[in-house]
Amino acid sequence: MKQDGIEVRKWPDHLAPDETAIRKILAAEGLKPYRWSNSPEDVYSTHSHTFHKVIYVVKGSITFGLPDTGDRILLHTGDRLDLPAGVSHNAVVGNEGVVCLEAHR
Repeated sequence: MKQDGIEVRKWPDHLAPDETAIRKILAAEGLKPYRWSNSPEDVYSTHSHTFHKVIYVVKGSITFGLPDTGDRILLHTGDRLDLPAGVSHNAVVGNEGVVCLEAHR
């Protein structure tokens, strides 16, 4: 999926990467990620940011909603979301929780 600068990259292999591998990918792009996590079914209400977000799921799942288009983006371990500044979004964490690495452009 790629629309309005939003890009989703599903991990292409059945063997998902570990946190070290994801950190190496982000470092190769000159990005300095930080780690965050949430409990199962935590909810983020609709908001936007002044920066471009790059998010990799390290473990678990999270669904991002895009209220302006009605789209939903489900991310699992190894999946990546590039979300440009100013894009309104919300999120619901999956039933096993989620651990992510996030960096800003």
